[in-house]
Amino acid sequence: MLRKIMIILLAVLILIQFFHPKKNISTDPTPNDIALHFTVPTDVQDVLKKSCYDCHSNNTSYPWYNNIQPVAWWLQNHIKGGKHELNFNEFASYTPKKQYKKLRSIIDSQKEGWMPLDSYLWIHRDAILSQDQKAHLIKWADSLSHDIKVKNNLPDEPEHEGEKD
Repeated sequence: MLRKIMIILLAVLILIQFFHPKKNISTDPTPNDIALHFTVPTDVQDVLKKSCYDCHSNNTSYPWYNNIQPVAWWLQNHIKGGKHELNFNEFASYTPKKQYKKLRSIIDSQKEGWMPLDSYLWIHRDAILSQDQKAHLIKWADSLSHDIKVKNNLPDEPEHEGEKD
């Protein structure tokens, strides 16, 4: 019985290798990219590309293990969730309120240390941010969120309010 189960599992594992999700790769220009509408210093842009863009943009740099199922499905799920939460290539299409909240969330993610995800950092060691990089990212996001708030006359909101946008 155990042998039959192992053979079935092996057959399923082989079969699923022929089914891959669509990759998150776009060659189209991104007119709503954050860097086209807001000032993003080079050091911050480098951090975003190195540590954020694989899950939070329209272009993912896929590792070799993305060719193995069910790993590709798991990665695609993370990328889909990351883009849903924040997509730097679509940032300018967000409402000012949503832009503000996303920038405040970036600050929280760095202060509290929940981004990049640990599961991402296991393989992508170069995406680990130094304290200086985190500080620059926080300073930039704080300044930009303040500018967006003032420019759009957004009301003060309590810290950690549930996100509606």
